[in-house]
Amino acid sequence: MSRQFANTAACSLIDEEILKKAVFEQTLHDQAKSIAKTEGIHFDEVLKIRLEYKHIVKIDHLWDFTSLTRLDLNNNIIERMEGLDSLMNLTWLNLSFNRIEKIEGLESLQRLELLNLSSNRISVIENMDGLEKLSNFCIANNLLEQLDNVLYLRKFKNLFTLNLFGNPVSKENYTFFIAAYFPNLTCLDYRLLNDKTKNEAAVKYHYIIEEMRHNELQKQQADDAEQSRKAELQSHTDAFVEFLNGAHLFNSMFNDDPEAETIQSVTGVDHLVRTFEHQMVELCMKLFEIGLAEHKRRQTEVNSFFSGQTRAVTDHQQKASQILAKFEQQHQERIVELHQLSDPDKLKVNLSQYNDDISQLCNSLMSLEYQLANQLEDIIEKLDINISDMVSNFTETVQGIFVECRALEDIYNKNIREIADATLKKVATESPEDDMPEEVKMLFSDKDSVMDALVTGHDNHLLKINDRETQLVARVSAWKVSLIKEFQDKELKRNCLCIKDIHRYVGHVRGQLEEFQ
Repeated sequence: MSRQFANTAACSLIDEEILKKAVFEQTLHDQAKSIAKTEGIHFDEVLKIRLEYKHIVKIDHLWDFTSLTRLDLNNNIIERMEGLDSLMNLTWLNLSFNRIEKIEGLESLQRLELLNLSSNRISVIENMDGLEKLSNFCIANNLLEQLDNVLYLRKFKNLFTLNLFGNPVSKENYTFFIAAYFPNLTCLDYRLLNDKTKNEAAVKYHYIIEEMRHNELQKQQADDAEQSRKAELQSHTDAFVEFLNGAHLFNSMFNDDPEAETIQSVTGVDHLVRTFEHQMVELCMKLFEIGLAEHKRRQTEVNSFFSGQTRAVTDHQQKASQILAKFEQQHQERIVELHQLSDPDKLKVNLSQYNDDISQLCNSLMSLEYQLANQLEDIIEKLDINISDMVSNFTETVQGIFVECRALEDIYNKNIREIADATLKKVATESPEDDMPEEVKMLFSDKDSVMDALVTGHDNHLLKINDRETQLVARVSAWKVSLIKEFQDKELKRNCLCIKDIHRYVGHVRGQLEEFQ
């Protein structure tokens, strides 16, 4: 019936008017409705919204509903799952009885626990990887044909309720298949899965399940190892010293050196290269360890900043709450008193006094906010000074170590030139070693080619060293600037919102006095 109604009714789009009306209709308390009329509806404070039977064809205009936990859009004519990106706090989403063909657009909904897609036109379960908290999934009366596709849901370890009724996959005896592959499931198609069914299913699919569990365990171990590797690399990247805990920089110096392999075939060069590598790796490891230690120091300083910021804001909120609680009690008593006054002169005097009190409240709250803003500004300034000192000291250390790297390259280049000169002489006098490779003889038969190769290699090595130094110094400096700017911007936004809230509240209580004037 609902689908037929949707087909014949006029189509609608979600716009601000529809949203305001829906929110207002769902505001149950008269006092809340009065405030909503006076101050306006604040979408970012709404927790639930119901938009069923609205003939909606497209999900839109929900970007301000950042606190929303429940959204009901069932019994509409929606064709695509979209426009949900900003609803990161959503735990309940009902899109049943629509015209959806593809599961998509759920990447941001990582807190989602219930998802109802029943009575749509979906043929594949997909694009739900981020829904780690999913516990209740309804996809009844769709077009699912492959039971193997249902196994996609095994990744959701919290899933205990599943509804597949009315799909082509829900054939006779499919209950045993689901019960076997989803041992943690307690409810299937609105019926409890009892122990008898689960035991029979476990026996029937024993070997298949064991093989699948083995494969899943191997995959999980591989995924965990990869995640661990990525997390470790990220921590190194955050410290600006990624790939410095080994020979990565050294190897990169020789990767683009076309004659490096040929030159290393010369007697004595291999020993030089190995020595050079060992010394370079030692310096890189030194820089790597210092980088991690400095990163830890910076994080400690940032955490200290957050602690100080939280203490300041909490103290401010407590003081503001006390002022507001005291004023609110007096204000309510005065509203009652004003209702009881019949003398116009007395009423005028009282209204004047009450407006003065409201002005005093505004001044008190603004003064308190001014104090907090100054305190937080001082905290940010202190952080800026401390972090700047740390970054400056770290940068000096980094530059010192890279000076040592360049010195090692100069020594290596000097030594390899000496070996090259000796080899050139041997080839020129036709007295090379018997085991000298032909490609070496060919290269060293032309002095200019050898010198060009050495110069190119030396320049390339220094370029790699300089580039890594420049990259590290630039990134840590940019991080410091970005960090302080982020905190300053957030504080400015907080300050503006707080001042706006003060004026909004003052306007609200003044508005309550206007009816007596």
